[in-house]
Order: sequence, then C-alpha cells, then structure tokens
Amino acid sequence: MTQDSDHTLPDGTLRFLPSRLNRQPVIVLGLTADEMWITVVMGAVSGACLGFFAAMLFQSLALAPTTLVLCTALGLLVGGKWLRRHKRGKPETWLYRYLQCAIATRWPVLTAWVGGADLVRRSGRWSTRRSPRP
Repeated sequence: MTQDSDHTLPDGTLRFLPSRLNRQPVIVLGLTADEMWITVVMGAVSGACLGFFAAMLFQSLALAPTTLVLCTALGLLVGGKWLRRHKRGKPETWLYRYLQCAIATRWPVLTAWVGGADLVRRSGRWSTRRSPRP
C-alpha cells in the first residue's frame, strides 16, 4: 500500500474532509486579500486627509499624493502586524464580525446596511436553565 491509497477508499472517495479548502490564501504579512484591502483603504483615507491638510498648511500640492502613498504603505505595514497579532487564535470571520459589531454599536443607523441587527450583543452571565444533577 502506498501513501496515496491510505487516504482514498476503493471507490475513489477521500477518507478525510479537507478543512482549509475554501479559505482565502494569505497574501501579504499574514493577511488575506480582503484584510489587506481593508488596511490599504484605511491607510489611504487617513493619508488623503492628512495630505490634504498638510498641502493647505504648507501651500504645496506635492504633499497630498506623497503623504497618501506614505500613509498607505505605513498603514499596510503597521496595520498588517497589528491585525495579524489580534487575529491569532481567532476564527476566520473574526475581523468581519468585529467590524460589523463596531459599526452596529457606534452607528445604529447603518445597522440595516451592515447587517448588525442579527448579532448577539449582550454582556453578562448566561444560563442554560438546566436543573442541577442530584
């Protein structure tokens, strides 16, 4: 018997269920593509705001795109490390649920658009309401 035949049944089906078959691949700094784009967009938005105000303050239009690019790169590096550290040991959908809960909590008007109405947002003790064993 070879190593390959250990995982297949006589009818050709697999003995195991691949658990990471539908997961997104890791692209940059331990981030998936969606997570990378979230950090890039957040860095670009903050860089655009900072660059706009710096260009107005110093009256130099070259500061706006330069600051945008620098903040985007810095946001990817710093945000990637921060996000990788916070993602460790959590489920795949942690970031999306965290953002969904944060938006639903801070801006309840956007709850219908983000879909945070179905989240369980309760703190406190939970009980199973079972009777104690004798």
